[in-house]
Amino acid sequence: MTEGNDRFESFDDEGGNQDKYENTYENTYEDGHEDPYEDGYEDPRGSREPRDPGLPGSGDAGPGPGGPPRIPPPRTSVEDTGRALPEPAATPGPAPLVLEHRVLKSLLGAWALAACSADETTAVEDHLGHCGSCADEALRLREAVGLLHPAESLDLDPTLRTRVLTSCLDRRPPRIPVPEWAAPYDAETARLDALLQDIGGSEWHAPVRLRWFEGDGPTSRRTTVAGVIAHLLSVDGLVAVALGLDDPLGVAGAERPTPQERTEAYWRASDVPPTRSVRRPWREQSHTIVRTASFVEGGASHARAVERGAGSGLLTVAYGGFELPLSDSLLDRAFECWVHAGDIADAVDYPYEPPAPRHLHRMIDLAARMLPVSLAERRRAGLSAPPARHLVTAGAPGRSLRLEIEGSGGGEWLIPLDSPGAVGSAEREVAHVALDGVEFCRLAAGHVSPEEAAAGQDGDREAIRDVLFAAASLSRM
Repeated sequence: MTEGNDRFESFDDEGGNQDKYENTYENTYEDGHEDPYEDGYEDPRGSREPRDPGLPGSGDAGPGPGGPPRIPPPRTSVEDTGRALPEPAATPGPAPLVLEHRVLKSLLGAWALAACSADETTAVEDHLGHCGSCADEALRLREAVGLLHPAESLDLDPTLRTRVLTSCLDRRPPRIPVPEWAAPYDAETARLDALLQDIGGSEWHAPVRLRWFEGDGPTSRRTTVAGVIAHLLSVDGLVAVALGLDDPLGVAGAERPTPQERTEAYWRASDVPPTRSVRRPWREQSHTIVRTASFVEGGASHARAVERGAGSGLLTVAYGGFELPLSDSLLDRAFECWVHAGDIADAVDYPYEPPAPRHLHRMIDLAARMLPVSLAERRRAGLSAPPARHLVTAGAPGRSLRLEIEGSGGGEWLIPLDSPGAVGSAEREVAHVALDGVEFCRLAAGHVSPEEAAAGQDGDREAIRDVLFAAASLSRM
């Protein structure tokens, strides 16, 4: 310990460090600043004692007499002074590209093909405004490019599949062909399946609004793309059951005969909303329906016809409140498949074309044949005025409306107005309505109201209104 104390004492004496530190603190106040502790400091207990000026930390943070302040005051913002803000300095843009005439002329071909850079394109287009010979050459090259690359859609022709199958079947006819009345359903399910292959995983949950017409006004139900496919699977199950196939709803399907009840039951049966996994059972069911229908002649299976001892035409599909022959039922399912495929395409921003003309004509024909029944049901419900004259007997000609459908798949139909059993008569025509084929289908699907349908009208206004509303009433969920 003694040696250690001697060492510290020697450090103070020999190095002169004590004097050095004292001089340092003494010089701190030689610049004229006032020592804040010169008069001592206030003790918290009330006693006033002098402050040692030689201790570290005794310097002054405030201003001295005649000197600038140690801490500068806050600056005043230019917004608070009321003066105008200075204009921002303009940033010079890149200098325009300057090329010789021969270089610009050599770029005309690349410019016509849209293969120039942005600077080259600007230079060429500026040059064309001053050089007539180059402008004429550029015009000829642009026209030539138009011949080489005609503007066309990147989407496949909707009739491509039908044309390819027709060509193949002409060379090698099938042993058991698909019936003509089942071909629209086969084609529309294939087109919808092709659309589903192109959409991404997240688009299966894109919102879709199912729309139809009830009474005198439109109604709708919100779902997703996967929910629409689940709806088609549920309602197509009615056709599957009629053909003796399995019901996708299982035992619960027999308790819910209408399309809306079946769809609601399928949606409720799952703990989570439908996902893209619903596509496989829907597509397998549509394949099975077409394959089984190919063994049906005229809408009735051979086995059932033999059991009943009757010919064809006995097989029907029940929809809860009404029945349709199998051939008409598959046309109805093809129509709904096309309509809901359009709903899905709108939801995912995808182009979708109408069916082939011959298939569209069959769908329009089915709707036209169902109009007298729909008109009679609206009259029984008090939604349409009763006929002005007495009901005619079944098979007798009655007042008629001429329905003219324009465009591909169109035609003309005489719709009896007095009774579903009456026969349309050109001699007793009282009104004439003309619509585009796709517009009429949108009306029958409940996607456009009768008041908004683009229809040419002539004759009895009340009869025209009743028929348009009857067409919209054909729609359902």
